[in-house]
Amino acid sequence: MKQVLKLEAAEARHMVDAAVRKAREIGVLETVCVVDDGGYPLVLERMDGARVTGPQIAWNKAFTAAGHKRSTHLFNTAPNGPALPGNEAFGIQWSFEGKFAVFVGGYPIVVDGEVIGGVGLSGGNGEQDTACGVAALEALRELLGGQGLEVLAQADIKK
Repeated sequence: MKQVLKLEAAEARHMVDAAVRKAREIGVLETVCVVDDGGYPLVLERMDGARVTGPQIAWNKAFTAAGHKRSTHLFNTAPNGPALPGNEAFGIQWSFEGKFAVFVGGYPIVVDGEVIGGVGLSGGNGEQDTACGVAALEALRELLGGQGLEVLAQADIKK
C-alpha cells in the first residue's frame, strides 16, 4: 500500500494568494485555479476586471498539468513537443471534450516527486502567466519547506 500526500484548500489558497500578489506586482489581471490530483478545483479566483473566460481556461490548464504531469507549454515546445503537427500526440487538445490545454500557463504541483495537483493561470501573456505560476509554486515550497517536503518550483516540469 502506498501513502500519498493530498493538497488541501489551505495550501491551494496560499498558492492562489501568491499568484495574485505577483499579478498585481507585474500589472496583469489573472484568473488562478489550483486543482487536486484528479483535476478538480480546490480554489479558483478571478481578479476583479479579469476576463470572464479566464476561469474555464485556468481550470483547463490546471487539469491538464495535473492529469498529464507536465507543464502545458511543453506540449507545443519545438522540436519534440508531442502535440505539434506530425508528432505522436498531435490533436490531444481535443481530448476530454476540449478541456485539454496545450499552451502556456499550466504547471503540475510536484511534492516529494509526486504530482499532487496543478495550477493554471489565464489573463496574461505567456511570460506573465509563467511568472504568476512559478510564484504560486514557490509559495508552496516555502510553506512546506519547514516540514521537510520538496516542492518543484520552476516553469518546465515533466514527470
